[in-house]
Amino acid sequence: MKIIIVGGVACGPKAAARLHRLRPHADITIIEKGELLSYAGCGMPYYISGEVHNINELMKTNLGIVRDSHYFRNFKGLNVRNLTLATRIDRQKKQLEILDLQSITREMIPYDKLILATGGQPIMPPIPGIDLKGVHSLHDLHSARKIKDAIRDGAKKAVIIGGGAIGIEVADAFIKNDVETTIIEAKNRLFAKVLDPDMSATVQDYLAVDDIILQLSTRVIGFEGNEEGGLKKVITDRGIVDADLVINAIGVHPNTLLAEDAGLELGVTGAIRVNAHMQTTDPDIYAGGDCVESIHLITRQPVYIPMGDTANKHGRVIANHIAEFYPSNSFPGVLGTAIYKYGDLSIGHSGVTHTMATSLGYDCESILYPGLDKPEFFPTARRIDMKLVADRKNHRIIGVQIVGEGEVSKRLDVLATAMTFGATVEQLAHLDLGYAPPYSPAIDNAINAANICCNKLNDVSRSVTPAQVWQMRQNGSKLLLVDVRTQREYQSQRIDLEDVVHIPLNLLRQRMAELPRDRPVITFCKVGLRGYEACQLLRGLGLDNACFMEGGVALWPYPKITGQPEQPNLSTQ
Repeated sequence: MKIIIVGGVACGPKAAARLHRLRPHADITIIEKGELLSYAGCGMPYYISGEVHNINELMKTNLGIVRDSHYFRNFKGLNVRNLTLATRIDRQKKQLEILDLQSITREMIPYDKLILATGGQPIMPPIPGIDLKGVHSLHDLHSARKIKDAIRDGAKKAVIIGGGAIGIEVADAFIKNDVETTIIEAKNRLFAKVLDPDMSATVQDYLAVDDIILQLSTRVIGFEGNEEGGLKKVITDRGIVDADLVINAIGVHPNTLLAEDAGLELGVTGAIRVNAHMQTTDPDIYAGGDCVESIHLITRQPVYIPMGDTANKHGRVIANHIAEFYPSNSFPGVLGTAIYKYGDLSIGHSGVTHTMATSLGYDCESILYPGLDKPEFFPTARRIDMKLVADRKNHRIIGVQIVGEGEVSKRLDVLATAMTFGATVEQLAHLDLGYAPPYSPAIDNAINAANICCNKLNDVSRSVTPAQVWQMRQNGSKLLLVDVRTQREYQSQRIDLEDVVHIPLNLLRQRMAELPRDRPVITFCKVGLRGYEACQLLRGLGLDNACFMEGGVALWPYPKITGQPEQPNLSTQ
């Protein structure tokens, strides 16, 4: 069997290596337009930051061998033709036309099975000056080297266009190199596609500590150069930003030109449509990686979510099917699970956001829960903020977002696993997870979040989010917010609203008669537990208009003040 693979970065080499193990005598050739093969692209921001000292580390195996063309020939028994461009597929003759980029010669090579792993390309908007020296996109090791060289050559002011995963990771690299950084984002918040507004606010607050300048709801309309043709200024619809380095990080689109020219069908996302075995509309042509669309495991709709780990899974499924080793093996779809790092902050998400679920017609419920990732007495305990989204109809978990300095990945993976198998919040609440103080609280954050969500779904508790409180006030609703923290907590930091009163939880029963019954009474504390207890107490004593604010002061993204407050007179409210 003669197998041709177009693309030598993630999906292609994975499929080739797996095929070689299953069918050692197969004739397998990788066609790669670039010079480099099978590198860890997700590691590029860490090379720029200096955490990875040598860029060659991103091309090595676990044994320290560089995965170049010699490695694939000698260790994997594969034919590798790098610096070679695939230009045309003749499906009737089952031939691929290739162009040697060094000799500029063309030839047709036959195949029995063809695998398209052509990847994605950075979106390059038609902005005047985008070709200036100093304007980059981070899409391969060559671009990573250029960005690193620019910093070494003295770049001091950088602009990142795009407030998503690549933008945040590159911003972290720049801060580590003492480069003044501005992020320009067209939407009104960071991570707008994958985080709800309340979780985006947590990330933005964290970045502000590092003095990263955020320009939200802003569009870049041009670049201005200096006399030497280098970058000087970034022109936006809201002003001008000085810069000597720009990273275009607005996203990628699938590289589908070869497939389109061959008449292969594209999906609704614009990526190549494939079945569960990764076959295109031509059964002898497979496709995987960043050039294809997947099915979302929650919505069951086609999505384009390019990820390196997904590309490797695609490669394995393709190889298994071609080799007929595991013919029933199929790729079920994705949740869009991802995690990013900025400084000590981890940002993770999986499934759908509350915003997305609502737009798709779900009757969903969500909860906010900030908590420590270990017992409070443990010295390495750090806070993580969780948002859990569930379907009201069947109580299935359909989304999670986690942000914090604590152990985010552990909880994210637990929730992604639960969603993959269709778990409900009740089932999540009873998971038998590992416990010891160095690793987690006795009741893990994921289980606590599930319990809170169970209470809300079953009307055991009533709650509102900080955003809902803010919106109610914007709409003119008369509210009374009751801060049930201690006096010391109240004095150190409090919510900057005039309709907040302070009644410590231990005094709430005695002072309940002071609370109105003709408008919502919203209790809150630092993170939510005492606010919940206060709400339950008031409701148990007959105050049916009581509810609590999820996340408390910790997740209040609006103005806060410090200092000695004046206690309002409740009789006048």
